[in-house]
Amino acid sequence: MITNLGWAEEPKNMKMYTDTPPGVATPDELKTSIGTLRSFDGVPDSKTTQLVYDNLDLQRATQAFLSTLQVASLYAMKEGLLEFGPANYTGLLFEDLMDSKALWLTPNTVSIYQVIWLEIGDEPLVIETPPNVLGFIDNAWFNYVMDFGNAGPDRGKGGKFLLLPPGYTGDVPDGYHVARTTTHGNWMPWRGFQVEGSTKQAIDQTKKLFRVYPLSQKDNPPKMNFVNMSGKPHNTIHRMDFGYWEEINAVIQAEPIEGLDPEIRGLLAAIGIVKGREFSPDARMKKILTEAAAIGSVTARALTARPSDQRHYLYPGERVWTNPFIDGRYDFLIDGARLLDSRTYMHFYATGITPAMAIRNVGKGSQYAIAYLDKAGDSLDGSKTYKIHLPPNVPAKDFWSFTLYDNQTRSMLQTDQRFPGLDNNTEGLKSNADGSFDIYFAPKPPKGMEKNWIQTVPGKGWNTIFRLYGPLETFYDQSWKPGDPEIVE
Repeated sequence: MITNLGWAEEPKNMKMYTDTPPGVATPDELKTSIGTLRSFDGVPDSKTTQLVYDNLDLQRATQAFLSTLQVASLYAMKEGLLEFGPANYTGLLFEDLMDSKALWLTPNTVSIYQVIWLEIGDEPLVIETPPNVLGFIDNAWFNYVMDFGNAGPDRGKGGKFLLLPPGYTGDVPDGYHVARTTTHGNWMPWRGFQVEGSTKQAIDQTKKLFRVYPLSQKDNPPKMNFVNMSGKPHNTIHRMDFGYWEEINAVIQAEPIEGLDPEIRGLLAAIGIVKGREFSPDARMKKILTEAAAIGSVTARALTARPSDQRHYLYPGERVWTNPFIDGRYDFLIDGARLLDSRTYMHFYATGITPAMAIRNVGKGSQYAIAYLDKAGDSLDGSKTYKIHLPPNVPAKDFWSFTLYDNQTRSMLQTDQRFPGLDNNTEGLKSNADGSFDIYFAPKPPKGMEKNWIQTVPGKGWNTIFRLYGPLETFYDQSWKPGDPEIVE
Protein backbone atom coordinates (compact mmCIF):
# COMPACT_ATOMS: atom_id res chain seq x y z
CA MET A 1 0.00 0.00 0.00
CA ILE A 2 1.24 3.50 -0.85
CA THR A 3 0.33 6.38 1.45
CA ASN A 4 1.02 10.03 0.62
CA LEU A 5 2.23 11.92 3.67
CA GLY A 6 3.44 15.30 2.46
CA TRP A 7 3.97 17.76 -0.37
CA ALA A 8 6.35 20.67 -0.89
CA GLU A 9 4.87 24.18 -1.10
CA GLU A 10 3.95 25.41 -4.61
CA PRO A 11 4.99 29.02 -5.45
CA LYS A 12 1.45 30.24 -6.18
CA ASN A 13 2.30 33.93 -5.59
CA MET A 14 4.87 34.06 -8.37
CA LYS A 15 4.11 35.95 -11.57
CA MET A 16 4.98 32.91 -13.63
CA TYR A 17 2.71 30.10 -12.47
CA THR A 18 0.94 27.08 -13.96
CA ASP A 19 -0.99 24.51 -11.97
CA THR A 20 0.93 21.21 -11.82
CA PRO A 21 -1.29 18.59 -13.49
CA PRO A 22 -2.46 15.69 -11.31
CA GLY A 23 -0.08 12.75 -11.16
CA VAL A 24 3.04 14.62 -12.24
CA ALA A 25 4.55 15.45 -8.84
CA THR A 26 5.69 12.91 -6.24
CA PRO A 27 5.00 13.59 -2.54
CA ASP A 28 8.01 14.33 -0.34
CA GLU A 29 7.08 11.43 1.92
CA LEU A 30 5.57 8.13 0.86
CA LYS A 31 4.95 4.98 2.86
CA THR A 32 5.53 1.97 0.56
CA SER A 33 6.11 -1.76 0.79
CA ILE A 34 9.89 -1.17 0.83
CA GLY A 35 9.75 1.50 3.53
CA THR A 36 9.12 5.23 3.89
CA LEU A 37 10.55 7.21 0.96
CA ARG A 38 11.57 10.80 1.73
CA SER A 39 12.54 13.57 -0.68
CA PHE A 40 12.90 17.34 -0.77
CA ASP A 41 10.66 18.63 -3.54
CA GLY A 42 11.35 15.67 -5.84
CA VAL A 43 14.95 14.87 -4.87
CA PRO A 44 15.28 11.73 -2.72
CA ASP A 45 17.45 12.03 0.37
CA SER A 46 20.55 9.82 0.70
CA LYS A 47 18.85 7.15 2.82
CA THR A 48 15.93 6.87 0.40
CA THR A 49 18.28 6.79 -2.57
CA GLN A 50 20.12 3.81 -1.12
CA LEU A 51 16.82 2.11 -0.30
CA VAL A 52 15.46 2.41 -3.85
CA TYR A 53 18.80 1.36 -5.37
CA ASP A 54 18.85 -1.77 -3.21
CA ASN A 55 15.30 -2.47 -4.30
CA LEU A 56 16.15 -1.84 -7.96
CA ASP A 57 19.12 -4.21 -7.80
CA LEU A 58 16.95 -6.87 -6.14
CA GLN A 59 14.24 -6.48 -8.79
CA ARG A 60 16.73 -6.67 -11.64
CA ALA A 61 18.55 -9.63 -10.12
CA THR A 62 15.28 -11.52 -9.58
CA GLN A 63 14.22 -10.90 -13.17
CA ALA A 64 17.70 -11.85 -14.37
CA PHE A 65 17.38 -15.14 -12.48
CA LEU A 66 14.01 -15.95 -14.04
CA SER A 67 15.20 -14.87 -17.51
CA THR A 68 18.39 -16.96 -17.58
CA LEU A 69 17.28 -20.35 -16.28
CA GLN A 70 17.84 -21.70 -19.78
CA VAL A 71 21.47 -20.55 -19.75
CA ALA A 72 22.21 -22.08 -16.35
CA SER A 73 20.45 -25.29 -17.37
CA LEU A 74 22.67 -25.91 -20.37
CA TYR A 75 25.79 -24.89 -18.44
CA ALA A 76 25.04 -27.58 -15.86
CA MET A 77 24.29 -30.05 -18.65
CA LYS A 78 27.67 -29.34 -20.24
CA GLU A 79 29.53 -29.70 -16.96
CA GLY A 80 27.78 -32.98 -16.19
CA LEU A 81 28.48 -34.48 -19.62
CA LEU A 82 32.11 -33.43 -19.92
CA GLU A 83 32.98 -35.31 -16.74
CA PHE A 84 32.92 -38.45 -18.89
CA GLY A 85 35.16 -37.30 -21.73
CA PRO A 86 35.97 -34.43 -24.10
CA ALA A 87 33.45 -32.64 -26.29
CA ASN A 88 32.86 -33.86 -29.85
CA TYR A 89 34.37 -37.28 -29.30
CA THR A 90 32.42 -38.64 -26.31
CA GLY A 91 28.98 -40.06 -27.01
CA LEU A 92 27.04 -40.81 -23.84
CA LEU A 93 24.53 -43.63 -24.36
CA PHE A 94 21.98 -44.97 -21.90
CA GLU A 95 22.27 -48.50 -23.21
CA ASP A 96 20.00 -49.92 -20.50
CA LEU A 97 17.74 -46.83 -20.40
CA MET A 98 18.04 -43.88 -18.05
CA ASP A 99 17.28 -44.66 -14.43
CA SER A 100 16.80 -42.50 -11.35
CA LYS A 101 20.52 -42.35 -10.49
CA ALA A 102 20.87 -39.79 -13.30
CA LEU A 103 19.97 -36.26 -12.22
CA TRP A 104 18.39 -34.92 -15.40
CA LEU A 105 15.36 -32.70 -15.78
CA THR A 106 12.24 -34.84 -16.36
CA PRO A 107 13.50 -37.65 -18.61
CA ASN A 108 11.23 -40.60 -19.36
CA THR A 109 11.84 -44.25 -18.57
CA VAL A 110 11.24 -45.73 -22.02
CA SER A 111 13.28 -43.73 -24.57
CA ILE A 112 16.89 -44.62 -25.34
CA TYR A 113 18.65 -41.36 -24.47
CA GLN A 114 21.90 -40.55 -26.27
CA VAL A 115 23.78 -37.27 -26.09
CA ILE A 116 26.98 -35.45 -26.93
CA TRP A 117 28.31 -31.99 -26.11
CA LEU A 118 29.68 -30.14 -29.13
CA GLU A 119 32.37 -27.45 -29.10
CA ILE A 120 32.83 -25.76 -32.44
CA GLY A 121 35.87 -23.65 -33.28
CA ASP A 122 36.63 -21.69 -36.45
CA GLU A 123 35.66 -24.40 -38.94
CA PRO A 124 32.44 -26.34 -39.52
CA LEU A 125 31.72 -29.61 -37.75
CA VAL A 126 30.50 -32.63 -39.67
CA ILE A 127 27.94 -34.76 -37.82
CA GLU A 128 26.89 -38.18 -39.14
CA THR A 129 23.64 -39.41 -37.59
CA PRO A 130 21.91 -42.81 -37.36
CA PRO A 131 18.40 -43.50 -38.69
CA ASN A 132 15.10 -43.60 -36.79
CA VAL A 133 15.88 -41.19 -33.98
CA LEU A 134 14.38 -37.98 -32.63
CA GLY A 135 17.20 -35.50 -32.18
CA PHE A 136 18.04 -31.83 -32.23
CA ILE A 137 20.75 -29.29 -31.46
CA ASP A 138 20.30 -26.33 -29.11
CA ASN A 139 22.96 -23.66 -28.65
CA ALA A 140 24.43 -22.47 -25.34
CA TRP A 141 21.66 -19.86 -24.94
CA PHE A 142 19.21 -22.77 -25.29
CA ASN A 143 17.97 -21.55 -28.65
CA TYR A 144 16.89 -24.03 -31.29
CA VAL A 145 19.45 -24.73 -34.02
CA MET A 146 18.16 -27.75 -35.97
CA ASP A 147 16.33 -31.08 -35.89
CA PHE A 148 17.70 -34.35 -37.19
CA GLY A 149 16.18 -37.79 -37.48
CA ASN A 150 12.45 -38.36 -37.84
CA ALA A 151 11.61 -34.64 -37.50
CA GLY A 152 14.66 -33.45 -39.45
CA PRO A 153 15.57 -32.92 -43.09
CA ASP A 154 17.00 -36.45 -43.30
CA ARG A 155 13.43 -37.72 -42.64
CA GLY A 156 14.64 -40.35 -40.22
CA LYS A 157 17.05 -41.98 -42.65
CA GLY A 158 20.18 -40.60 -41.00
CA GLY A 159 22.69 -38.49 -42.88
CA LYS A 160 25.47 -35.97 -42.85
CA PHE A 161 24.99 -32.56 -41.27
CA LEU A 162 27.28 -29.56 -41.34
CA LEU A 163 27.21 -27.21 -38.35
CA LEU A 164 28.63 -23.78 -39.17
CA PRO A 165 30.35 -21.84 -36.37
CA PRO A 166 29.48 -18.30 -35.24
CA GLY A 167 30.26 -15.73 -37.90
CA TYR A 168 31.42 -18.30 -40.45
CA THR A 169 31.86 -16.86 -43.97
CA GLY A 170 33.84 -19.66 -45.66
CA ASP A 171 32.81 -22.12 -48.33
CA VAL A 172 29.98 -24.54 -47.64
CA PRO A 173 30.41 -27.82 -49.56
CA ASP A 174 27.51 -29.70 -51.09
CA GLY A 175 26.19 -32.97 -49.75
CA TYR A 176 25.26 -31.89 -46.24
CA HIS A 177 22.21 -30.70 -44.35
CA VAL A 178 23.50 -27.32 -43.18
CA ALA A 179 22.74 -25.38 -39.98
CA ARG A 180 24.39 -22.42 -38.29
CA THR A 181 24.94 -21.85 -34.58
CA THR A 182 25.69 -18.59 -32.75
CA THR A 183 27.62 -20.21 -29.89
CA HIS A 184 30.68 -22.43 -29.58
CA GLY A 185 29.06 -24.82 -27.14
CA ASN A 186 26.03 -26.80 -28.35
CA TRP A 187 23.93 -29.58 -26.84
CA MET A 188 23.02 -32.51 -29.08
CA PRO A 189 20.65 -35.14 -27.61
CA TRP A 190 18.72 -37.80 -29.48
CA ARG A 191 16.28 -40.52 -28.54
CA GLY A 192 16.21 -43.99 -30.03
CA PHE A 193 13.35 -46.46 -29.82
CA GLN A 194 13.14 -49.91 -28.30
CA VAL A 195 12.42 -52.85 -30.60
CA GLU A 196 10.43 -55.58 -28.83
CA GLY A 197 11.62 -54.23 -25.50
CA SER A 198 15.29 -54.15 -26.50
CA THR A 199 17.66 -51.18 -26.85
CA LYS A 200 20.22 -53.14 -28.86
CA GLN A 201 19.30 -52.06 -32.38
CA ALA A 202 19.30 -48.32 -31.59
CA ILE A 203 22.56 -48.52 -29.63
CA ASP A 204 24.30 -50.60 -32.30
CA GLN A 205 23.28 -48.15 -35.03
CA THR A 206 24.67 -45.22 -33.07
CA LYS A 207 27.98 -46.94 -32.40
CA LYS A 208 28.28 -47.92 -36.05
CA LEU A 209 27.16 -44.69 -37.72
CA PHE A 210 27.41 -41.68 -35.37
CA ARG A 211 30.47 -39.47 -35.91
CA VAL A 212 31.55 -35.89 -35.21
CA TYR A 213 34.66 -34.31 -36.71
CA PRO A 214 35.96 -31.02 -38.15
CA LEU A 215 35.35 -30.63 -41.86
CA SER A 216 39.12 -30.64 -42.49
CA GLN A 217 39.30 -34.21 -41.11
CA LYS A 218 36.58 -35.66 -43.35
CA ASP A 219 39.02 -37.97 -45.08
CA ASN A 220 40.34 -39.36 -41.80
CA PRO A 221 37.73 -38.89 -39.06
CA PRO A 222 38.90 -39.43 -35.47
CA LYS A 223 37.53 -42.36 -33.48
CA MET A 224 34.50 -41.82 -31.25
CA ASN A 225 34.35 -42.96 -27.65
CA PHE A 226 31.00 -44.22 -26.38
CA VAL A 227 30.20 -44.45 -22.66
CA ASN A 228 27.31 -46.46 -21.24
CA MET A 229 25.65 -44.07 -18.74
CA SER A 230 22.94 -46.39 -17.39
CA GLY A 231 23.23 -46.72 -13.63
CA LYS A 232 25.96 -44.07 -13.35
CA PRO A 233 25.19 -41.32 -10.78
CA HIS A 234 25.82 -37.89 -12.30
CA ASN A 235 24.34 -34.39 -12.20
CA THR A 236 23.22 -32.10 -15.03
CA ILE A 237 21.12 -29.67 -12.92
CA HIS A 238 22.08 -26.07 -12.16
CA ARG A 239 22.28 -24.44 -8.74
CA MET A 240 19.53 -22.37 -7.14
CA ASP A 241 21.64 -20.33 -4.67
CA PHE A 242 24.38 -17.71 -5.11
CA GLY A 243 26.37 -20.24 -7.17
CA TYR A 244 23.76 -19.76 -9.89
CA TRP A 245 25.31 -16.39 -10.77
CA GLU A 246 28.76 -17.93 -11.11
CA GLU A 247 27.33 -20.48 -13.55
CA ILE A 248 25.71 -17.72 -15.61
CA ASN A 249 28.91 -15.68 -15.61
CA ALA A 250 30.90 -18.68 -16.88
CA VAL A 251 28.66 -18.91 -19.97
CA ILE A 252 28.73 -15.14 -20.58
CA GLN A 253 32.53 -15.19 -20.58
CA ALA A 254 32.79 -18.27 -22.83
CA GLU A 255 30.30 -17.51 -25.59
CA PRO A 256 29.74 -14.80 -28.24
CA ILE A 257 27.37 -12.41 -26.51
CA GLU A 258 25.46 -11.36 -29.63
CA GLY A 259 23.16 -14.37 -29.52
CA LEU A 260 21.74 -13.45 -26.11
CA ASP A 261 18.71 -11.16 -25.93
CA PRO A 262 19.86 -7.52 -25.30
CA GLU A 263 17.23 -7.13 -22.56
CA ILE A 264 18.70 -10.09 -20.67
CA ARG A 265 22.22 -8.79 -21.27
CA GLY A 266 21.11 -5.49 -19.77
CA LEU A 267 19.69 -7.16 -16.65
CA LEU A 268 22.91 -9.11 -16.16
CA ALA A 269 25.09 -6.04 -16.74
CA ALA A 270 23.07 -4.13 -14.13
CA ILE A 271 24.06 -6.71 -11.51
CA GLY A 272 27.72 -6.95 -12.51
CA ILE A 273 27.82 -9.82 -15.04
CA VAL A 274 29.44 -8.39 -18.17
CA LYS A 275 31.49 -10.15 -20.84
CA GLY A 276 35.18 -9.40 -20.52
CA ARG A 277 34.90 -8.19 -16.91
CA GLU A 278 35.51 -9.96 -13.65
CA PHE A 279 32.39 -10.87 -11.71
CA SER A 280 33.27 -9.80 -8.18
CA PRO A 281 30.25 -8.47 -6.26
CA ASP A 282 30.91 -6.60 -3.02
CA ALA A 283 29.27 -7.66 0.25
CA ARG A 284 26.16 -5.55 -0.40
CA MET A 285 25.63 -6.92 -3.90
CA LYS A 286 26.39 -10.51 -2.88
CA LYS A 287 23.67 -10.27 -0.22
CA ILE A 288 21.20 -8.94 -2.81
CA LEU A 289 22.12 -11.63 -5.36
CA THR A 290 21.75 -14.33 -2.72
CA GLU A 291 18.28 -13.04 -1.84
CA ALA A 292 17.33 -12.73 -5.51
CA ALA A 293 18.31 -16.36 -6.10
CA ALA A 294 16.13 -17.41 -3.17
CA ILE A 295 13.14 -15.37 -4.35
CA GLY A 296 13.71 -16.43 -7.96
CA SER A 297 13.91 -20.11 -7.08
CA VAL A 298 10.60 -20.09 -5.19
CA THR A 299 9.00 -17.99 -7.94
CA ALA A 300 10.10 -20.51 -10.59
CA ARG A 301 8.72 -23.35 -8.48
CA ALA A 302 5.39 -21.55 -8.09
CA LEU A 303 5.12 -20.79 -11.81
CA THR A 304 5.71 -24.50 -12.49
CA ALA A 305 3.58 -26.15 -9.80
CA ARG A 306 0.77 -23.59 -9.71
CA PRO A 307 0.85 -21.52 -12.94
CA SER A 308 -0.99 -18.20 -12.71
CA ASP A 309 -1.57 -18.01 -16.48
CA GLN A 310 -4.64 -20.13 -17.22
CA ARG A 311 -3.28 -20.88 -20.70
CA HIS A 312 -0.91 -23.37 -19.07
CA TYR A 313 -3.84 -25.52 -17.94
CA LEU A 314 -4.93 -28.20 -20.38
CA TYR A 315 -8.47 -28.05 -18.96
CA PRO A 316 -8.82 -24.60 -17.32
CA GLY A 317 -11.08 -24.62 -14.29
CA GLU A 318 -11.63 -28.38 -14.57
CA ARG A 319 -8.41 -30.32 -13.99
CA VAL A 320 -4.95 -29.75 -12.51
CA TRP A 321 -2.98 -30.90 -15.60
CA THR A 322 -0.63 -28.29 -17.09
CA ASN A 323 1.97 -27.88 -19.83
CA PRO A 324 4.73 -25.24 -20.18
CA PHE A 325 3.99 -24.39 -23.81
CA ILE A 326 1.24 -21.93 -24.68
CA ASP A 327 -0.32 -22.39 -28.14
CA GLY A 328 2.62 -24.60 -29.08
CA ARG A 329 5.06 -21.67 -29.01
CA TYR A 330 8.47 -23.26 -28.49
CA ASP A 331 10.02 -19.80 -29.03
CA PHE A 332 7.82 -18.28 -26.28
CA LEU A 333 6.50 -15.54 -28.56
CA ILE A 334 2.91 -14.57 -29.38
CA ASP A 335 2.25 -11.43 -31.43
CA GLY A 336 5.78 -10.27 -30.75
CA ALA A 337 5.37 -10.47 -26.96
CA ARG A 338 7.57 -12.75 -24.87
CA LEU A 339 5.75 -15.41 -22.85
CA LEU A 340 7.88 -14.88 -19.74
CA ASP A 341 6.14 -17.35 -17.43
CA SER A 342 6.08 -20.00 -20.14
CA ARG A 343 9.82 -19.66 -20.67
CA THR A 344 10.48 -19.89 -16.94
CA TYR A 345 8.23 -22.94 -16.51
CA MET A 346 9.77 -24.79 -19.44
CA HIS A 347 13.42 -24.20 -18.59
CA PHE A 348 13.03 -24.74 -14.86
CA TYR A 349 11.22 -28.04 -15.37
CA ALA A 350 12.50 -29.60 -18.58
CA THR A 351 15.15 -29.56 -21.29
CA GLY A 352 15.15 -29.36 -25.05
CA ILE A 353 13.83 -26.72 -27.42
CA THR A 354 12.56 -27.85 -30.81
CA PRO A 355 9.35 -27.18 -32.74
CA ALA A 356 8.73 -30.94 -32.72
CA MET A 357 8.11 -30.83 -28.95
CA ALA A 358 5.17 -28.45 -29.09
CA ILE A 359 3.57 -29.10 -32.47
CA ARG A 360 0.08 -30.56 -32.79
CA ASN A 361 0.58 -33.71 -34.81
CA VAL A 362 -2.22 -36.30 -34.65
CA GLY A 363 -0.87 -39.82 -34.44
CA LYS A 364 2.77 -38.73 -34.33
CA GLY A 365 5.23 -37.44 -31.77
CA SER A 366 4.17 -37.01 -28.16
CA GLN A 367 2.18 -34.81 -25.83
CA TYR A 368 2.70 -34.14 -22.13
CA ALA A 369 0.39 -33.47 -19.19
CA ILE A 370 1.98 -32.46 -15.89
CA ALA A 371 0.48 -32.70 -12.40
CA TYR A 372 1.96 -31.27 -9.20
CA LEU A 373 -1.36 -31.14 -7.35
CA ASP A 374 -4.20 -33.44 -6.42
CA LYS A 375 -7.87 -32.99 -7.23
CA ALA A 376 -8.29 -30.73 -4.17
CA GLY A 377 -5.44 -28.46 -5.26
CA ASP A 378 -2.97 -29.71 -2.64
CA SER A 379 0.61 -30.71 -3.43
CA LEU A 380 1.22 -34.43 -3.86
CA ASP A 381 2.48 -36.11 -0.67
CA GLY A 382 4.60 -39.25 -0.85
CA SER A 383 3.11 -40.49 2.42
CA LYS A 384 -0.37 -40.86 0.93
CA THR A 385 -2.04 -43.15 -1.60
CA TYR A 386 -3.34 -41.55 -4.81
CA LYS A 387 -5.17 -42.86 -7.85
CA ILE A 388 -5.32 -41.47 -11.38
CA HIS A 389 -8.18 -42.79 -13.51
CA LEU A 390 -7.68 -43.08 -17.26
CA PRO A 391 -11.03 -43.44 -19.07
CA PRO A 392 -11.43 -46.09 -21.78
CA ASN A 393 -9.77 -45.64 -25.16
CA VAL A 394 -6.66 -43.77 -24.05
CA PRO A 395 -5.80 -41.66 -27.12
CA ALA A 396 -2.30 -42.98 -27.81
CA LYS A 397 -1.61 -44.72 -31.13
CA ASP A 398 1.75 -46.01 -29.88
CA PHE A 399 1.62 -46.12 -26.07
CA TRP A 400 1.14 -44.03 -22.92
CA SER A 401 3.21 -43.74 -19.74
CA PHE A 402 3.57 -42.17 -16.30
CA THR A 403 6.89 -41.09 -14.76
CA LEU A 404 7.36 -39.66 -11.25
CA TYR A 405 9.73 -36.82 -10.41
CA ASP A 406 11.34 -35.33 -7.32
CA ASN A 407 9.98 -31.80 -6.77
CA GLN A 408 13.38 -30.47 -5.71
CA THR A 409 15.55 -31.80 -8.53
CA ARG A 410 12.82 -32.34 -11.16
CA SER A 411 14.67 -35.60 -11.84
CA MET A 412 13.24 -39.10 -11.57
CA LEU A 413 12.01 -39.85 -8.07
CA GLN A 414 14.52 -42.10 -6.30
CA THR A 415 12.79 -45.07 -4.67
CA ASP A 416 13.32 -48.83 -4.49
CA GLN A 417 12.15 -48.97 -8.10
CA ARG A 418 14.96 -48.41 -10.59
CA PHE A 419 12.52 -46.87 -13.06
CA PRO A 420 9.85 -44.78 -11.26
CA GLY A 421 7.22 -45.18 -13.93
CA LEU A 422 5.03 -47.51 -15.92
CA ASP A 423 3.37 -47.67 -19.31
CA ASN A 424 0.62 -49.63 -20.99
CA ASN A 425 3.19 -52.18 -22.15
CA THR A 426 4.03 -53.02 -18.53
CA GLU A 427 3.67 -56.76 -18.07
CA GLY A 428 0.72 -57.57 -15.83
CA LEU A 429 -0.88 -54.12 -16.02
CA LYS A 430 -4.59 -54.46 -15.18
CA SER A 431 -7.39 -52.71 -17.01
CA ASN A 432 -10.93 -52.34 -15.72
CA ALA A 433 -13.89 -54.13 -17.33
CA ASP A 434 -14.69 -51.10 -19.50
CA GLY A 435 -11.10 -50.76 -20.74
CA SER A 436 -10.20 -47.93 -18.39
CA PHE A 437 -7.16 -47.95 -16.09
CA ASP A 438 -6.54 -46.97 -12.48
CA ILE A 439 -2.92 -46.16 -11.67
CA TYR A 440 -1.80 -45.93 -8.03
CA PHE A 441 0.92 -43.83 -6.43
CA ALA A 442 1.86 -44.72 -2.84
CA PRO A 443 4.65 -45.98 -0.56
CA LYS A 444 3.15 -49.47 -0.85
CA PRO A 445 0.86 -50.91 -3.55
CA PRO A 446 -2.82 -51.55 -2.92
CA LYS A 447 -3.43 -55.28 -2.70
CA GLY A 448 -3.71 -56.85 -6.12
CA MET A 449 -2.59 -53.68 -7.93
CA GLU A 450 1.18 -54.14 -7.78
CA LYS A 451 1.57 -53.79 -11.56
CA ASN A 452 -0.58 -50.63 -11.61
CA TRP A 453 1.54 -48.97 -8.91
CA ILE A 454 4.47 -46.55 -8.78
CA GLN A 455 6.29 -46.14 -5.48
CA THR A 456 6.47 -42.83 -3.60
CA VAL A 457 8.52 -41.80 -0.57
CA PRO A 458 7.00 -40.79 2.79
CA GLY A 459 7.99 -37.24 3.66
CA LYS A 460 8.78 -36.28 0.05
CA GLY A 461 6.61 -34.55 -2.50
CA TRP A 462 6.44 -35.64 -6.11
CA ASN A 463 4.99 -34.71 -9.46
CA THR A 464 4.20 -36.70 -12.56
CA ILE A 465 4.12 -36.45 -16.33
CA PHE A 466 1.51 -38.39 -18.26
CA ARG A 467 2.86 -38.92 -21.77
CA LEU A 468 0.94 -39.85 -24.89
CA TYR A 469 2.99 -41.23 -27.77
CA GLY A 470 1.17 -40.89 -31.06
CA PRO A 471 -1.57 -38.69 -29.50
CA LEU A 472 -4.96 -39.01 -31.17
CA GLU A 473 -7.65 -36.44 -31.99
CA THR A 474 -9.69 -37.18 -28.85
CA PHE A 475 -6.81 -35.81 -26.77
CA TYR A 476 -6.62 -32.61 -28.81
CA ASP A 477 -10.38 -31.99 -28.95
CA GLN A 478 -10.58 -32.87 -25.24
CA SER A 479 -13.37 -35.37 -25.60
CA TRP A 480 -11.03 -37.63 -23.61
CA LYS A 481 -9.44 -36.32 -20.39
CA PRO A 482 -7.31 -38.01 -17.74
CA GLY A 483 -8.61 -37.90 -14.19
CA ASP A 484 -6.82 -35.82 -11.58
CA PRO A 485 -4.71 -37.45 -8.85
CA GLU A 486 -7.09 -38.14 -5.98
CA ILE A 487 -6.48 -39.49 -2.50
CA VAL A 488 -7.56 -43.06 -1.83
CA GLU A 489 -8.82 -43.30 1.76
